[in-house]
Amino acid sequence: MTVPGIAYTELYVEDAHKYAAQLRDDWGFTLSEPAAAAPGTAQVVAHQGSVRVLVTSAVEADHQVAAWVRRHGDGVAVVALRHTDRVAAAAAAERALNAGGGCLDGAGTVSGFGDLAVRFAGPEDLLPEGELPGEGALLSLDHVAVVVPGGQLAASVDWAVRGLGFREVFREYVEVGDQAMDSRVVQSPCGTVTFTLLEPDTSRAAGQIDGFLEAHGGAGVQHLAYATGSITAAVRELAGRGVAFLSTPGAYYEALESRLGPTAIPVAELRDTHVLVDRDHGGELFQIFARSTHPRRTFFLELVERRGAGSFGTANIKALYEAVERERATADS
Repeated sequence: MTVPGIAYTELYVEDAHKYAAQLRDDWGFTLSEPAAAAPGTAQVVAHQGSVRVLVTSAVEADHQVAAWVRRHGDGVAVVALRHTDRVAAAAAAERALNAGGGCLDGAGTVSGFGDLAVRFAGPEDLLPEGELPGEGALLSLDHVAVVVPGGQLAASVDWAVRGLGFREVFREYVEVGDQAMDSRVVQSPCGTVTFTLLEPDTSRAAGQIDGFLEAHGGAGVQHLAYATGSITAAVRELAGRGVAFLSTPGAYYEALESRLGPTAIPVAELRDTHVLVDRDHGGELFQIFARSTHPRRTFFLELVERRGAGSFGTANIKALYEAVERERATADS
């Protein structure tokens, strides 16, 4: 059973219109109203390239969306997987339930990783198309990074494989000082949907993964990574809008040529925009992380540009861990 891609992500937030306005003003999304909001909610659709974000807030305090936001703060509550028709979507939901997922409603929404739900969407569930993207615009959702509590990574991978029909494509144990985490990547057979699953090593010192779990209130989406055709153009455009990105020490770029040799984007341009780079057998992967604007300092966004690279290199995963650690240290000083 093939999943063609991610139809949309749904964010549960305190104020849908305020949050959507931030996506428009800071990240360049176009906004529209859904055909009909879900009962008891206010909803706005944000779109850019093939990226669709459904922003939802509760109208009443006792609504389940409001309860979710009280537990976790604003964040990703649902990842909707696109299927070719309603029959395929229903069959996929049944498979996920049989593999141990929890039924959340009668419309094909299944609990998967903690309170993060997976929705199985048919063509009738698709959100409006966005405008044609320009240089530096967000093109697609590259991957979803999900943090799970210690001891739950293997079960999460197993559910993704048996329940979603995904395959494991990468695994890595990352150490940074006296902290460590396990990372395993699962992907749909056609490669269009990717979950990076992260788990803290609880035998080591507590770090940012442990901090996420405590602040978020359990498993959840740490970040969404958006693909762009020109990451340096995107960084300059978004920085001009007010988006703040994590900085990278100059020593990283001084060692870059000896580590990788010449890169597709000149080192001087990477240094100027603080973009990181890694290489695998297929090519190069460029990435940068935005500073979290979440009050709990949990959820954030990432930009990536792939020039042939299809995997998640060790240097990239470690760079993410170290970048977030630097942000935490700066904020605490």
